[in-house]
Amino acid sequence: MIQIPSDLHPDLVPLAFLLGDWAGAGVTDFPGAEKANFGQEVSFSHDGRDFLEYHSHTWVLDAEGNKVKPLESESGYWRISAAEGEKVARQVEVVMVRDDGVVEVWYGEMADQKPQIDIATDAVARTAASGPYSGGKRLYGYVKGDLMWVGEKQTPEVPLRPYMSAQLKKVVTPEDVAEMARNLPDDAPDDGIAFFK
Repeated sequence: MIQIPSDLHPDLVPLAFLLGDWAGAGVTDFPGAEKANFGQEVSFSHDGRDFLEYHSHTWVLDAEGNKVKPLESESGYWRISAAEGEKVARQVEVVMVRDDGVVEVWYGEMADQKPQIDIATDAVARTAASGPYSGGKRLYGYVKGDLMWVGEKQTPEVPLRPYMSAQLKKVVTPEDVAEMARNLPDDAPDDGIAFFK
């Protein structure tokens, strides 16, 4: 269930499905890099202002699911605004920096009537230490309580193609449990077991 915090900036309500801490696994595969399974932790948070703060850390997993080495880290800010002439806010803008020395500006749109975002790079800046990269696309969606995403990228040598995708589950914190307890119905049974019958 998507919850909208009472102190969330009104412009961000369409992005509320992203809020929270997420963890899961995915696959990465791109020419010139080793194909691998990876683990991922993602956090989307807010402080009442008109943006979401975003952090993502990924690492290579071995066949048993153990962390082998760091893969990619990125952080940034997500905003949403109404495109000119629109009554409903649907345009998404993201500013993101990655540990490999790449800074990106992404633009995209929310899907109609569903929690889904499609973004593409509008500008890319790279340091001398970063590898070849010229742009990308990403699709994020909230599907049956999970956050799923697929990323595409291109370099001067490789045309735009999928390179990473993951399925993430919401991480439940003690604060989340306390909030759920506060929202239990007044007629919930006292013994706990009967609640599930």
